[in-house]
Amino acid sequence: MSKAQQSSHPGTGGVRAAMSALVLAVLLAALDQTIVSTALPRIAEDLNGFADIAWVSAAYLLASTAVTPLWGKLGDMFGRKRLYLASTTIFLIASVTCGIAQNLPELIGARVLQGMGGGGMIVLTFALVGDIVAPGERGRYQSMFGSVYGVASIVGPLLGGVFTDQLSWRWAFLVNLPVGAVALVIAARALPAATSGTKARIDYAGAAVLAAIATGLVLVTSFGQRWGWASPAIIGLIAATVVLGAVLVPVERRAAAPVLPPSVFSSRTVVFSSLIGFVANAAMFAVLVYLPTYLQIVHGVSATLSGIHMLPLVAGLVVSQSLAGRWSAHAGRLRPILLGGLLANLAGLLLLGTIGAATNTLVLGVYFLITGIGIGMVPTVVLTTAQNSVPAADLGAASAAVTFARSIGAAFGVAVFGTLLNTGFADRTHGLPTAGGFDPARPDTVALLPAGLRDVALGAFAHATATGYLWISPALVVGTLLALFLKPARRTGQGATRAAGPAGTKETVSAA
Repeated sequence: MSKAQQSSHPGTGGVRAAMSALVLAVLLAALDQTIVSTALPRIAEDLNGFADIAWVSAAYLLASTAVTPLWGKLGDMFGRKRLYLASTTIFLIASVTCGIAQNLPELIGARVLQGMGGGGMIVLTFALVGDIVAPGERGRYQSMFGSVYGVASIVGPLLGGVFTDQLSWRWAFLVNLPVGAVALVIAARALPAATSGTKARIDYAGAAVLAAIATGLVLVTSFGQRWGWASPAIIGLIAATVVLGAVLVPVERRAAAPVLPPSVFSSRTVVFSSLIGFVANAAMFAVLVYLPTYLQIVHGVSATLSGIHMLPLVAGLVVSQSLAGRWSAHAGRLRPILLGGLLANLAGLLLLGTIGAATNTLVLGVYFLITGIGIGMVPTVVLTTAQNSVPAADLGAASAAVTFARSIGAAFGVAVFGTLLNTGFADRTHGLPTAGGFDPARPDTVALLPAGLRDVALGAFAHATATGYLWISPALVVGTLLALFLKPARRTGQGATRAAGPAGTKETVSAA
């Protein structure tokens, strides 16, 4: 730990105050990825933009993912506190702009700005934990944020529905202002003010290439099914993204202060942590996004009741996050915890692969609980492992690498599962009559079928959902294999030791 960091290291009360601000900020950023979903139909109606309404969600995801590495590196260079305050301010200004937008282009533009702020809030929060607490305690505090994500995934759509029905969809954005203002005031007073002291020319070229890569990945995953996976636009985006990925390596090697330093990726620990975070988040968001849809369509429950049915999953996630954070204080337990989480998550997906139209809620609750336990044990350990494997000067870059991989994984998981679900449902309902308004491409029109045929369609949707989870479960097998070869840092005294790299050497890493 540097002298500058030691001098500003907060005491126990300061840590609690700082963490309260960080948790509030992550809650806001996470909610803005989910709260809009149930408000989209009303937004499209009010702003007359049904054709382009998908961009309201995609714009936020695209912007937040694209700027993640840049925020992380700027925090390393100029001090994370001031960048965190700036990103939070941008997020709040953009939230107000979203709330008063008068047409769809204005709203989409404001969502881009909001995503830029939200991406900074998330990655800088993860890195700030490294400034506030020692490596042995990082897991315990990082676990809070994973729980926040799980809660936001369930609560967000419910709040969006309540605001839309009872007040206005605009409150889905305006509600950020009072909560964010409180978080901003606490953060300004409680966060440590130490700076890195490694100021250098900003890597604009690397940031631009990374942003373009993120843009390509998000556009492919968000619009692949809508535009057609074999369409010229999607194939062109994939090709351009691959080329940009090849260009990124020499660009970063030549940069004086690269956004993603090559030294970060010379560590197998960071690379494997990022890959595991990618596959785990892909599986997690496939569960969090589509299980409520299964409950609402197949079991006929309301959006509110679907959230209640999901409580076992949230409970498992919150409890396992907390326990994983406490257990990860012991370096030797990091890999067993990670393996246990991945295997529990895999077991949950395989169980979800057996659900049908007649599966009762008690059985579903057990399946949800097991899945939630597995989901909750992974994110904290992945991020803590990566952070503890790099020196303090690269803490933001390592956090950004894992966060970037997890964001792309979430987008891929939602896109791939959505394609599997819709294709499977359409194939099994192809011969059903459409005269009454039923559309095999729209599962929400099942209710328009006669009773007998409706049961057939519900069974088809349940089968397509279950099959989708079976198809994505191999991703967790890959993650488990990667975890077997992951070598978490071994901390000694006040420092940390980087896991052996390709040459088998070890390097002592100071606690951030």
